[in-house]
Amino acid sequence: MSEALNPFKIAQQQLDAAAERLGLDAATHELLRWPMQELKVTLPVRMDDGSTRIFHGFRVAHNTARGPAKGGLRWHPDETIDTVRALATWMTWKTAVVDLPLGGGKGGVVCNPKALSAAEKERLARAYVRAVARALGSTRDVPAPDVYTTPQIMAWMLDEYETISGEKQPGVITGKPLPLGGSAGREDATGRGGVYVLREAAKALSINLAGATLAIQGLGNVGRHAALLAESILGLKIVAAADETGGVYNARGLNARQLVDYVALHGGVAGYPEGDFLTNEELFAVEATVLVPAALESVITEKNADQLRCRLCLELANGPSTPEADRILEEKGIPVIPDFLANAGGVTVSYFEQVQNAYNFFWTLKDVHNRLDDQMTQAFNGVFEMHRREKVNLRQAAYLVSVARVAEACKLRGWV
Repeated sequence: MSEALNPFKIAQQQLDAAAERLGLDAATHELLRWPMQELKVTLPVRMDDGSTRIFHGFRVAHNTARGPAKGGLRWHPDETIDTVRALATWMTWKTAVVDLPLGGGKGGVVCNPKALSAAEKERLARAYVRAVARALGSTRDVPAPDVYTTPQIMAWMLDEYETISGEKQPGVITGKPLPLGGSAGREDATGRGGVYVLREAAKALSINLAGATLAIQGLGNVGRHAALLAESILGLKIVAAADETGGVYNARGLNARQLVDYVALHGGVAGYPEGDFLTNEELFAVEATVLVPAALESVITEKNADQLRCRLCLELANGPSTPEADRILEEKGIPVIPDFLANAGGVTVSYFEQVQNAYNFFWTLKDVHNRLDDQMTQAFNGVFEMHRREKVNLRQAAYLVSVARVAEACKLRGWV
């Protein structure tokens, strides 16, 4: 990984700019630059053929001044400690920008889940929990699904934790299946929250979404729900979509449901017959009202940022744009709704799940949607007001809001 694209270095650079603008003292700034706790674990797992494979995993808590660490668990063959550090850092800002009483955490396992059987995934999930259980807890650190992890994997993890602790503790894991204490509305929460923020941003920026177009990179859990909801709630027309297998373009529009169903059946966008082929890289040059990067980090860089032809970029992936790309997009006049605001719907509904677990009473789907809408709308309005007052871009405004909140909590605790 090059230093320029190291996600943790990018996260630190973004914090540095906010700290300078806020006038943070040196101790507070330095505290917020680093995770407060890191675990690296080695996981021996019995495979179906009787052999044992060794996997490596991480759990990072960046800052817990505002509450327990909260963050997903990623299974990816290219997972690194710096990626997990960066994502834990961004989770700190994410929970703060939507004003949740939580801190930032993240976990990862270096593996290719597509090459694992269901039984092997279960053994890996349980091995991970055994290794990091001492760091977890509803008042310490609460994992959730992320890249290539699912509610079923969360269910195995919950069961292993409860077996170790000897008591029922549903709030220690979120993103669980509904029969085990999951929340209605959790599956599409990240995409839905992003669509709510997009609606508010369009109002604030005087962008008419009637007949507007959308190009989206990534049709995993977040991307597919964002595509479906952008079409059904906002009436956007999807003109381009791409993932690691390839992409498709159709100026007349792509039917979101048919596209999502095709990806589920064929494992990717490549070969979708209702348009012209385009590469993953070419998607960023498509002319569209809204561009949605919803895959992995560092996909918009100084090499391709100048090619963007959208009016607004909604970051549903974590860390999809580098600082150099940000500067280019600002010069081009393309507003970017930053990741830790745009994709905060997932952690918001995970928080709702924790609340419901705590008092053992569950809300209706309508209640969850209404509460999520209120939370995301309030968060965007706070960031946009900071943007107008301080005359900074939306990412810088979101950092000013969130870093100030976390710094205040650290000072009130007497840490600095």
